[in-house]
Amino acid sequence: MEKHGIEPIPDCDRNASLIDFMRIEWGGLNSLATAVLGAFPIMFGLSFWQALTATVVGVLLGALVLAPMGLFGPLTGTNNAVSSSAHFGVVGRILGSFLSLLTAVAFYSISVWASGDALIGAAQRVFGWHPTEIGFAAAYGAFALAVLIVAIYGFHLMLLVSKIAVLGASLLFLVGFYAFYPAFDAHYSGAGFRWGDARFWPAFVGAALVVLANPISFGAFLGDWSRYLPRGTSRRGLMIASLVAQALSLVPFVFGLMTTSIIARLAPHFLDQVDYTGGLIAVAPSAFFLPLLILAVLSGMSTGTTSLYGTGLDFSSVFPSLSRPRATLFIGIISIGLIFLGRFAFNLVDAITSFVSLIVVMTTPWMVVMMIGYFVRRGWYLPEAMQVFNRGQRGGPYWFRGGWNMPGITAWLLSAGLALLMVNMPGHFVGWLGRLAGDLDLSLLAALVLPAILYPVLLWMFPEPRAVFGPDGPRGVPAAATPIAPVVARFERGSAGNSG
Repeated sequence: MEKHGIEPIPDCDRNASLIDFMRIEWGGLNSLATAVLGAFPIMFGLSFWQALTATVVGVLLGALVLAPMGLFGPLTGTNNAVSSSAHFGVVGRILGSFLSLLTAVAFYSISVWASGDALIGAAQRVFGWHPTEIGFAAAYGAFALAVLIVAIYGFHLMLLVSKIAVLGASLLFLVGFYAFYPAFDAHYSGAGFRWGDARFWPAFVGAALVVLANPISFGAFLGDWSRYLPRGTSRRGLMIASLVAQALSLVPFVFGLMTTSIIARLAPHFLDQVDYTGGLIAVAPSAFFLPLLILAVLSGMSTGTTSLYGTGLDFSSVFPSLSRPRATLFIGIISIGLIFLGRFAFNLVDAITSFVSLIVVMTTPWMVVMMIGYFVRRGWYLPEAMQVFNRGQRGGPYWFRGGWNMPGITAWLLSAGLALLMVNMPGHFVGWLGRLAGDLDLSLLAALVLPAILYPVLLWMFPEPRAVFGPDGPRGVPAAATPIAPVVARFERGSAGNSG
């Protein structure tokens, strides 16, 4: 079992490689859960080629935004939520933990739902089992518990699972392409949208946003794995590894597009019910049932572990009395309850689209603030100062005002709030400002541009202490000669509440 929590990983234990890092990220992507997200562009009415274009745009844009988020782990030795203390404050970094929890619940749930449905459906066709609600519940419970066990044991078991799942799932997806190709029609026209017309853009942008949520969802988690990389790891190599892992997610995405276009022609009632997995089983050749069963098992193990592991790690930092395994168990039990509630009590497509909209508009501004902060700090951080909150202390260079860094918090709050109001997912969620551009969703543009403007302006208006910058000083922003409060136990009285 992994012995490290959110304290900085000692250099002697940082023995992972860029291949290990890429393998875990790829393993979290290379699954049926990604294929489910790949079904949405077709469900939104796009033709195959329009859907493929939206998917490529979503993956590549998301990958470019995501790539720098892996840089913090080797520098700080801890996860990204704790690393965000440098820009949001040692208390304000609980924002990153909240985003991690939101993302983990969404993608852990999608993973368990997709794998459970595929397992029961494939088993029905292979062994003649009759599917029941109890059977589905048992499959969900089995996957959820298996993922929870891996996440509790930690990084090294997760790495082993990823090694197996990446190779196995990749081969099975290739088998799937071969099996479904005879029924595939690349000229599938969807709802008949013409490129660039008024009805095309809302569907195209909405589809791209759903796809983009997949790479964005890794923003809070890349540091979970990159913290095991040596301190001197190439920054360029690390970003390239992340980009390659995300680009490889096009394999399950295209599998989802291809099979959904077949389902739309041969069994459209499944898409009316938003049941991709049921439709996949209905149109699958009999020779693919056994590979699909194995793919369901591998998918359920790979995607869920990457999300749940990181959230357990985060939660242990918010509540230091809980060890990482206990925090993971606690979050896992809550997530399992939500999985059953979401699957049997709510509309599944509404739940997924609402969650991915929240992930994009709330996580993207947080990531932009982190990246701008990295740039102005020249990648210089004080790992021990990030641990003040976890150790029951106060003060230090990242205490700012009461543990909150107002420029970072304010930039995120305004950007995420406005972006949320601009969400326009017709039929699912439309914010108060969602009609500013007709039916076109402007939320991603707002989530990217607003923090990129607001955060530097706020850093000029409220300069950060000189002590948070390295020996070369800040890049592009001023610094203030503000005294730094000494680090003391949190219950002690002193001047730490307003200094720094």
